[in-house]
Amino acid sequence: MRHIKSAALTAAALLSLGGGTIAAAPAAQAPVPFPSIGWQQHNCDYDGNGFDDVLIGAPGATVSGAKAAGYVTVQYSSSRGLSTTRKSVLHQNTSGVPGAAEAGDGFGSAVASGDLDNDGYDDAIVGIPGEDLAGLSDAGGAVVFWGSPSGLHGTDSTWLQNPDRLRVGANFGLAIEAARYFAPDPANPDANPRDSIALLENDTLLFFTAAPEAAARQMKAVDTGVRARDMSPLETGFAFRSLSHGNYNEDGWADLAISGVTTGDQPGIGATQVLHGAPSVEALGDGGTFEGGPAIVSGDFKHDGQDDLVIGNTGVGSPVGGSVSLYLGKGDLSGLDPTPAQTWTQDSPGVPGTAEAGDRWGAELSAGDTDGDGQPDLAIGAPGEDVGSVSDAGAVWTLRGAPDGLTATGARSFDQNSAGIPGVAEASDRWGGQVRLIDADKDGLFGLLAAAPGENTNDGIVWVVPGSSSGLTANGSWTYDGASLGASVANARFGAAIDE
Repeated sequence: MRHIKSAALTAAALLSLGGGTIAAAPAAQAPVPFPSIGWQQHNCDYDGNGFDDVLIGAPGATVSGAKAAGYVTVQYSSSRGLSTTRKSVLHQNTSGVPGAAEAGDGFGSAVASGDLDNDGYDDAIVGIPGEDLAGLSDAGGAVVFWGSPSGLHGTDSTWLQNPDRLRVGANFGLAIEAARYFAPDPANPDANPRDSIALLENDTLLFFTAAPEAAARQMKAVDTGVRARDMSPLETGFAFRSLSHGNYNEDGWADLAISGVTTGDQPGIGATQVLHGAPSVEALGDGGTFEGGPAIVSGDFKHDGQDDLVIGNTGVGSPVGGSVSLYLGKGDLSGLDPTPAQTWTQDSPGVPGTAEAGDRWGAELSAGDTDGDGQPDLAIGAPGEDVGSVSDAGAVWTLRGAPDGLTATGARSFDQNSAGIPGVAEASDRWGGQVRLIDADKDGLFGLLAAAPGENTNDGIVWVVPGSSSGLTANGSWTYDGASLGASVANARFGAAIDE
């Protein structure tokens, strides 16, 4: 791939840790101190109609003959819920998008959303970790698609890369998260409350933010200078894998959780680092290091106005089959309690199933209120779960929110052999490889999007499982794939990434 340049973009910030109705533009909101944001504020309303849209990556898809070039799809929601008719398909051959679709780019390997220009429309950021730049394979890049009354388009999209440190195999765009971690102008932190982008390479966390003195869609570098090796719990290497944001310490800034696994002589051990947001990037605080990873999700599970953090531990040294641990916010500026309040496995009382090696229970997580009681519940993906004798068919669980955090009362599990769930469990489907809870029609009930990226020999399919007053229900479940949205299907791995 040629070296793509963008006049609208300067350098990256290096933070390393060891068809529808056209809507009028909503008014930009002034910043206010916020309690929990992890599950209530998904920041994915690209057309400004007040309903959460869905952004899905298909990084294995063939585009114009280029295998694994990849694409993303956008589904625009309304009071009628999630639609497969009002949608967009975007890739690097879409008019206005920088670069070109090439084999192995993996466009859509990671996706995220946030209002980066404070115009009331959420914007989408798409990772391309396999992008080759300046002759360097897999250096990686990303594209910002700007929200508008008619949603996302290639026009005026913005290119992101690490111009100061392009490297072979850096995989820039491996994971992405957007929120208001700090102020673009620390001297006037309340002046323009734009979200900033946190973006991972294998060993580096980078920030991009809009410069206060620049046009709204220009992105400015912010350099903090910390590296992935500092996060390693052992004297070995470390590789970043995932991000989540919430408000863990009851101030007016989003906090960032960064998770990954060790490499080197003792590979595969999960660890998670938290950074506390602050008025300036220089003031970002250490929120602690926690065992487990690389899956993480934030939510106010205790329903006390402060976000908590759930860490899925599926790496080396985790309990058999995997586990999820809940770290509660302590109700003050200190952030998360360093000791997990709860740790769950499939062998926990009341949790359906039996823990077995290779289940990867906790490899994917999402938070949302599936039963309308005002508390977020937890969806847990186990893409390695065997269903009967069918290996790696995959399954999904839900644990309900409770006054103490999470409860197994009312816990449920689903797989493709569950009554009412379309399809049949097949080997290597990896159902639950991505999960997302979403209230697309704003009725107070979050339904489940459960992806099986391995379905039909890596074509990928997404299931929609509705919420109800008693939680998720298989009744009314349905499926769709890339073809349903007018996109290519073969080996697309549709659903390999879904914006949380």
